[in-house]
Amino acid sequence: MTTPEVTAADKAADIVMEPVSKGPWVEGFRRLLRQKTAVLGLIIVCTLIITALLAPVLAPYDPLVPDLVNRLQPPSAEHPFGTDALGRDILSRVIYGSRISIQVGIIAVGISLLCGTLLGAISGYYGGKLDLVIMRLIDILMAFPYILLAIAITAMLGPGLTNAMIAIGIVGIPIYARVVRGAVLSVKEMEYIEAARVCGCSNFRILFKHVLPNCLAPLIVQATLGIGTAILDAAGLGFLGLGAQPPKPEWGIMLNKGKDVMQIAPWVIMFPGAAILLAVLGFNLLGDGLRDALDPRLKDS
Repeated sequence: MTTPEVTAADKAADIVMEPVSKGPWVEGFRRLLRQKTAVLGLIIVCTLIITALLAPVLAPYDPLVPDLVNRLQPPSAEHPFGTDALGRDILSRVIYGSRISIQVGIIAVGISLLCGTLLGAISGYYGGKLDLVIMRLIDILMAFPYILLAIAITAMLGPGLTNAMIAIGIVGIPIYARVVRGAVLSVKEMEYIEAARVCGCSNFRILFKHVLPNCLAPLIVQATLGIGTAILDAAGLGFLGLGAQPPKPEWGIMLNKGKDVMQIAPWVIMFPGAAILLAVLGFNLLGDGLRDALDPRLKDS
């Protein structure tokens, strides 16, 4: 019995019918979209970013110009969120406040991510006394309550948005250092790392080309969660007068200025508080969804 000859058309058909393998990031994104809470978080985050980018177009009034004639006006068609004690439109201030929140979240997390990744990678890869020294310094930072350490650093540097971002970035370093260290300790024992050493690759090349790229998943998740935490911390520092300074339309400042009139004009603190709640909720939901989507152990679940 003779085997039928396989034609070129048959081979082409086999190639077409063969399922195309997707990369882990594409598969992770598909798993992310299958989670309703993660999609909700993604929608909230995208809405926040679009609002920040289009603030001059979306805001109906100048957020800094007072109008004493219309002070403490309740929500109406003219002022959907009402006005504050100086007559400024709260909707416009909330919209512009999203710019400050996104700026704080990205810069503060960037500081934490850069410094924490570097310290954690060096500590986990080289080990020994260097690991001992770095981890003890990280433990010292983690021994202080998070927000109290941020307040102390901001008080030393001086009030202001820039110093608040630096303080929030510094107090977040231990989290990223520990995440990266744990991932590096796991990855550096893999066979392909040993193969790279045998091939004569330098430690610098192995660390930054082979080890760290395989630690991105937990870093992305932690950074997403960290942005929400940074927004909340910035609002807390602003409320205490250590963050952004008036008349900037920052959500924490709006809560601080509105607390004195909250009994007669509750909308002054209600809408900035709701903005903080939604922003933090959005990043937390997205971060939780990313954690589940990028976990290879949940691939078949």
